[in-house]
Amino acid sequence: MAVAFVFPGQGSQAVGMGKALADAFPVARAVFEEVDEALGDKLSSIIFEGPAETLMLTENTQPALMAVSLAVLRVLEQEAGLDLSREAAFVAGHSLGEYSALAAAGALTIADTARLVRTRGRAMQKAVPVGVGAMAALLGMEFDEAAAQGVVCQAANDNGGGQVVVSGEKAAVERAVEIAKGRGAKRATLLPVSAPFHCALMQPAADVMAEALRGVTVRRPVVPVVANVLAAPISEPDQIVAALIAQVTGTVRWRESVACMAKAGVATFYEVGAGKVLTGLVKRIADGATGSAIGTPADVAAFVAARAALQQGAA
Repeated sequence: MAVAFVFPGQGSQAVGMGKALADAFPVARAVFEEVDEALGDKLSSIIFEGPAETLMLTENTQPALMAVSLAVLRVLEQEAGLDLSREAAFVAGHSLGEYSALAAAGALTIADTARLVRTRGRAMQKAVPVGVGAMAALLGMEFDEAAAQGVVCQAANDNGGGQVVVSGEKAAVERAVEIAKGRGAKRATLLPVSAPFHCALMQPAADVMAEALRGVTVRRPVVPVVANVLAAPISEPDQIVAALIAQVTGTVRWRESVACMAKAGVATFYEVGAGKVLTGLVKRIADGATGSAIGTPADVAAFVAARAALQQGAA
């Protein structure tokens, strides 16, 4: 049975995430220090101590979540002997998490990734004036139903399990919410976000990222990365750059991405980093798949113990 490692996106953040890991493992602490140095500020203090409103700023949230994911990965490499090149069929990440996946697979350095996602966060925030755009979650509706409202707004996230997020101009998104309610959505509500991510209004941010990505070296990852906008695995550096630029304005095709990995034989998904959002989505998308979230020392210990038991059984 093949295994995939997936990395969470914005919305999974919480003050204090990663702190227990950094306290327990020097290799994790080193990741946070590397990110601090790359950004030229003490982001780790905001991650560990808050305040929450500062962590919630998109320019902080994005590198913070990436730092936690890579800290967890480094601990797994040290404590469990994890080697993605040998053990993973794919890596993937939800929106911002795609950058974490690329760093995990060696396509980007941690320092370059930290700078890129900070630039991405700032560019996405500046692309649309506050109050002009909005996003809404439509629960109990499938992607095709939401996407049919293209004249109203754009489907930003196809999360699977009857969960679709739409994004666009505020009035259009509000209309989409009312239409969804009329069509029997279990819940349709505006999201507390500062900008309409993953829609055409983000084109200025896509332009910024195109320029930023020209300034970094993108290597071939040690394991294929399932790209959000393609819902298919890619490995060539030019493909990766194109997908990251397109991702800013394009739909996060998470349902199809998980289905792609499952069709290729992946039955076990490990969510690396903060929260358990992707673990829940995976179980709703892929029949029979198992998902586990790894983000704390206890999670790491459980992963190590499970691997030891598996290896002992194989022996």
